[in-house]
Amino acid sequence: MAVSLRRPILDWYEAHRRDLPWRRPDATPWGILVSEIMLQQTPVVRVLPAWTEWMARWPTPEALAKEPPGEAVRQWGRLGYPRRALNLHACAKVITAEHGGRVPSTYAELRALPGVGDYTAAAVASFAFGGRHAVLDTNVRRVLARAIRGEEHPPRATTAAERRLAESLVPEVGAPRWAVAVMELGALVCTARAPRCEACPIAGQCAWRLAGRPAGPVRRGQRYAGTDRQCRGRLLAVLREADGPVPKSALDAVWPDQAQRERALDSLLDDGLAEVLPDGTYRLPAG
Repeated sequence: MAVSLRRPILDWYEAHRRDLPWRRPDATPWGILVSEIMLQQTPVVRVLPAWTEWMARWPTPEALAKEPPGEAVRQWGRLGYPRRALNLHACAKVITAEHGGRVPSTYAELRALPGVGDYTAAAVASFAFGGRHAVLDTNVRRVLARAIRGEEHPPRATTAAERRLAESLVPEVGAPRWAVAVMELGALVCTARAPRCEACPIAGQCAWRLAGRPAGPVRRGQRYAGTDRQCRGRLLAVLREADGPVPKSALDAVWPDQAQRERALDSLLDDGLAEVLPDGTYRLPAG
């Protein structure tokens, strides 16, 4: 039954896929790597302009590697989870120094890059180099959980059973297209909060729908307002928007809770997203 899902999903993808620059034939492996890291926990609508500006400024790993890491953080803007910017900069340095400026093509080499996990390595190996891998992002996991296991949501962490199921569905030919098709179905139709079953090409085979769409465990969204994460974002915005080092008073002015502010600032320093100079001023990392 699971294998019979392939053709309707692939046909649906051909008719409904989005025209995204990192999916085009002229997309470079570097552009695909940048997109995959940006898309982690961030929707396409926010990533698209950021990716376009990033690639215009740094079209190759070598171009980024020549800049200090703070410039990557500055360019990252408000995409969130800014350690991803540092990871991309670190990737650029390694790719330039150890791979001759070319993004490596194998899963193992990609997995060894700074900040690159299983999903990103599989995605880049597949989409940039045509590799045959199970590409398991949140969207893919949700589609498979509903269609095959009859569950509203996948487990919080990827299980061995999920991986075996995904691997069993990867076709011998056209594996990258299959991966992106399932991903697109999850992003546009089989969404987390409001799935559009009436538009789904596999609605007639979906175990979750046929079971009456039973509700899974309640999942609470992450609170942002008032959190350390929001505080970090405010502090980082001051550093990002400044032309040079800023005094501590400029950081103090953007968050009223002193204890939380100091905790957030310490975490930025620990994560390498900011640095303090001998005169007590702060700036983005210079290297």
